[in-house]
Amino acid sequence: MERTFIMLKPDAVQRGLIGQIIARFEAKGLKLVGMKLKRVDRALAEAHYAEHRGKGFFEPTVNYIMSSPVVAMVWEGKNAVAAARELMGATNPAAAAPGSVRGSYGIDISRNVVHGSDSPASAEREIGLYFRPEEVLSYTKAGEDWLSE
Repeated sequence: MERTFIMLKPDAVQRGLIGQIIARFEAKGLKLVGMKLKRVDRALAEAHYAEHRGKGFFEPTVNYIMSSPVVAMVWEGKNAVAAARELMGATNPAAAAPGSVRGSYGIDISRNVVHGSDSPASAEREIGLYFRPEEVLSYTKAGEDWLSE
């Protein structure tokens, strides 16, 4: 099973969308294996967005992600990265499919409620930034054998 990192951004937390968004990932058949409500400090924000250092949106993005708690999560499932990205929708909510998380709740590209890893390698890196190994659980969920072959 593949794992992916999902973060509900400050706008999702402030707008009270945590439960509604988590329910969508559960309904998709993904299994929650790690979760925490967390304030992101500057060092973590800069590490998370390191690939964007030097770009015009880097500093505003770092400041934004530090502005309110976020919900950091690890989800597990078959093709979890691709499944989560499809569920989230396009980065720009204006281009996101109707019914996707960003299509339903995103305001604009800088307030798009959710971040998700874009590859298994990114997922591994991002999970490592937010979680210690013992904070990500392995367990069998009741009925899990019904979800895939």
